[in-house]
Amino acid sequence: MLSLKLAWRNLVGAGLRTWLNVIVLAFVLFMMIWHYGLLDGWNQQANKDMQAWEVGNGQYWHQNYDPYDFFTLEESHAKIPEALNKATTDGIITPVLITQGSVYPDGRIQSMLLKGINPDQKVVAIPGTDLNTESEEIPVVIGRRMAKNCKLQEGDITTIRWRDVNGTFDAAEVKVVKVFNCNVPSVDAGQMYIHIKKVQEMMQAPDEATMFIIGEDFEMNETVSGWEYKDFDFLMTEMNEMMKMKKVGGSFMYVILMLLAMLAIFDTQVLSIFRRQKEIGTYIAMGMTRRQVVSLFTVEGAMHAILAVIFIAIFGTPLLIWLMSVGMSMPAGSDDMGIAIAETIYPVYGAGLIIGTSLLVFIITLIVSYLPARKISKMKPTDAIKGKIQ
Repeated sequence: MLSLKLAWRNLVGAGLRTWLNVIVLAFVLFMMIWHYGLLDGWNQQANKDMQAWEVGNGQYWHQNYDPYDFFTLEESHAKIPEALNKATTDGIITPVLITQGSVYPDGRIQSMLLKGINPDQKVVAIPGTDLNTESEEIPVVIGRRMAKNCKLQEGDITTIRWRDVNGTFDAAEVKVVKVFNCNVPSVDAGQMYIHIKKVQEMMQAPDEATMFIIGEDFEMNETVSGWEYKDFDFLMTEMNEMMKMKKVGGSFMYVILMLLAMLAIFDTQVLSIFRRQKEIGTYIAMGMTRRQVVSLFTVEGAMHAILAVIFIAIFGTPLLIWLMSVGMSMPAGSDDMGIAIAETIYPVYGAGLIIGTSLLVFIITLIVSYLPARKISKMKPTDAIKGKIQ
């Protein structure tokens, strides 16, 4: 308690120098919490959006299917297996048949993927009910990005071309019956959605599918021959790894800010020890051990971090709460980056993030405060009282 009282008295006596160090530390702490909270919020939103729009609770892939190799699409489809028939009929899982095709908007050619889905499925959020529309042309549903790239609107008619399982090319006119908005680019960029029965007819592949998207109520109790099960964690691996890399990349800036803050505290401690040699000698002459005096100056330096945490708790908490409620609007064009990103990202501040960041700042400050204080252990009390530097 005596060390804490002396340390507090000395910090208050230092005046502006103390509060400048505290404000710098508080700024670094605030930026770290806000930045990592923003990335955690982005990650949670991306996981939620991708689950709702694309991956569901997991997927079954045909054993030859590779989403990064379009050449595998010709061989990556098969009859719906008996083990999944009932779940498909009950709507617990939904089949998807995928093939490569081309679209010719206004005489231009653009490659794309044709995806056959069940119009009445509820597993993912893709609006397929409009595919039941009666039309001379084949009804298709596309996303906002696909509509923008092809300059298509609802009601437009264009031509598509595909190749069936026998290698024969065919073409037909399609009508855009719905343009939907989605935060996941991999769902709507370069893709058209058609009734799965129609795609099976176009490809001459009746009752076949490339993959199955699993809903919440599906219970996997057996392996399916010829199909590979991909759980939710596997399907989200790339997104989670990207978030980790972004956190690592953002850490470099905070390392620089932290070094500047620690340099200020280090200089303050060195100056304090230099100017207060007589005080140090008096402490030792009065019976304090060198270890106690070192501890006093170490605690004095570490209290900068404690005051910074208190400063953030009083002044930073309302700002962090406000930022969490209003979110951060992403700039125009950010949704074309090819990753799942919402128009507004809402930070998430977990207890682990706040406590962990505060402890990190405190420990580093403690270490930096101790380093110059070690010099006290080498001082002679008589020389210290005289103000001589050793």
